[in-house]
Amino acid sequence: MKKYALLTMIVILASCSSSKNTLDGLTGKTRHSLIKSWGFPIRTVNNAQGQILVYADQVYKNSNNTESRIAGPSYWNYTYIYIDFEGKVYSYKNEKQNYPPQQIVFTN
Repeated sequence: MKKYALLTMIVILASCSSSKNTLDGLTGKTRHSLIKSWGFPIRTVNNAQGQILVYADQVYKNSNNTESRIAGPSYWNYTYIYIDFEGKVYSYKNEKQNYPPQQIVFTN
């Protein structure tokens, strides 16, 4: 019985530690180290505080007909990473959009 309690406790602790946002560790990192680990962004935009690096993944929803070769509707998962003039990450934001990266409008 003690083994099951210990095993349950380990599983609970492991699940709690893995639920931390993976982007939390980016704050303070340099632009160079970010690009080295994430690759080049799909789009870069200059703003009043520095730059915004845009990373995007297109997600396709499954259609009801599994044999159909037509792609279902899609959306984009965006990650915006804000870089200051010193070249360090100071913030980030996740967003889900229906627009491709070329149509996203940034306002200062």
